[in-house]
Amino acid sequence: MALDDERALEEIVAKRIKVKPEDIAGLQVLRRGIDARRYRGAPIHFVYMVQLRLQGKESEQTVLRRCRRDNNVSAARVEPEKAPAIMREHRPDDLRPIVVGFGPAGMLAALQLAKAGWQPLVLERGLDVDARQAAVEHFWQTGELDIRTNVQFGEGGAGTFSDGKLTSRSSDPHIRDVLETFVAAGAPDDILYLQKPHIGTDKLRPMVRNIRQQIIGLGGEVRFGAQVTDIELDAAGCVRAVIVNGEERIEADAVFLGIGHSARDTYRMLQRRGLVMEPKAFAMGVRIEHPQELIDRNQYGVDAGHPLLPAADYALTFQDREGDGRGAYSFCMCPGGFVVAAASESGRVVTNGMSNYARDSGIANSALLVQVSPADFGTNALSGMELQEKLEGLAFALGGSDYRAPVQSVGDFLSGRSGSTDFLVTPTYRPGVKSADLHDCLPDYITATLERALPHFNKKIPGFASADVPMTGIEARSSAPCRLRRDRATFMAEQHSGIYPIGEGAGYAGGIMSAAVDGLRAALAFLSENK
Repeated sequence: MALDDERALEEIVAKRIKVKPEDIAGLQVLRRGIDARRYRGAPIHFVYMVQLRLQGKESEQTVLRRCRRDNNVSAARVEPEKAPAIMREHRPDDLRPIVVGFGPAGMLAALQLAKAGWQPLVLERGLDVDARQAAVEHFWQTGELDIRTNVQFGEGGAGTFSDGKLTSRSSDPHIRDVLETFVAAGAPDDILYLQKPHIGTDKLRPMVRNIRQQIIGLGGEVRFGAQVTDIELDAAGCVRAVIVNGEERIEADAVFLGIGHSARDTYRMLQRRGLVMEPKAFAMGVRIEHPQELIDRNQYGVDAGHPLLPAADYALTFQDREGDGRGAYSFCMCPGGFVVAAASESGRVVTNGMSNYARDSGIANSALLVQVSPADFGTNALSGMELQEKLEGLAFALGGSDYRAPVQSVGDFLSGRSGSTDFLVTPTYRPGVKSADLHDCLPDYITATLERALPHFNKKIPGFASADVPMTGIEARSSAPCRLRRDRATFMAEQHSGIYPIGEGAGYAGGIMSAAVDGLRAALAFLSENK
């Protein structure tokens, strides 16, 4: 059946629970996924979770009793009614909450505050999504980087130039709220039920623009090109003001720090101001690219290329038991996407992955990352960040000091050579690549683990580690290298009243969804304390 053929789905469900199709009064798809496991030759299946209402002679209880031995049939879970929004009229003596950063965490925090009548002020160091898109395209075409606004800084955060994945390991009930917010702002409605939802960078851009307009319509304000360069604290550590662009002082008693994982100057400023910070583990490595067809064939077998099947993805893990025991894994796998230049600072090269909604580039790419811990780089809160800076600088020099990225074939990487350029696919990174030895810009503990991980991954996906497969370096910003410590209940920074570290940059999220939920929950904590 076609995936949008609701009547055919009703007939399948009716047969399963032994009722007539006309006895189904309504059907809603809650989840849709693909079971591509070819166990004993079983075909690929689309797996649906549906909720339905019945009409007719038989009661729902009668049907449930008849299906009591079917573990896949149960009474629908009744969702509790949502508590009414915490609303309060904005008073003349109220200081507006300030939201620093307009990525997923800042965006959802600001929207929730605006809905509650608090008229937040958003300060984003980068530009609006349209100007930002132009600056990023210019960089990719010419190698001329704008350090003010780029893949890391600007409206929507780093996720705007990504695959737009909306998966999350969390079962937080606010996930549904975030997804519904995104759909209302123009995201595809299939994100509400797909097992692996994604938006794609092309649909993310108008979505974040619409959320901005919603915040403004509710009385909030969003300023671009407005970098918070300092904060003022009183003797007790409570926030009193923020300084914007080194000159404008704005009084504040509530500041939400959704700064993102690449605001290194902001991290340093916060450390000088005494915020409690600690180093945290993260991961670094390379981007690897394959023909999407190779991944599709491995995952779907003879069904690869079927029009109902999306571009296939993969998830790979490896534990280096021959070495020091650290793990390696695929991360941010982008079916039908591109490897992109994600630098935000002069003299550094860093990569990321991106896909449009259609995922139709014909190229699959993924980060291959190796775990890095404070034992590798030191116990200072910003030691991990300093390691990132050092390695990104080495990659810049190795690529020719013009924002080209170093690239190496898997065969050369594993054999200790460099220089091959006859790749299975043309590397998609712009503004270009230069053949080099990736061992020269990554520590031995990363390259040694990757050398053992690649043959293991090749057993899982034959052809994955073929000699002519290209790897581009380096992927260094998979997550924040430090954490701004905060109180679990109030979301406020330890020892600093009124400061709310949120999202990925604060060390409490690992993607669009978890960051958005974190920002939303912090705003709700603020509203609960300020009724």
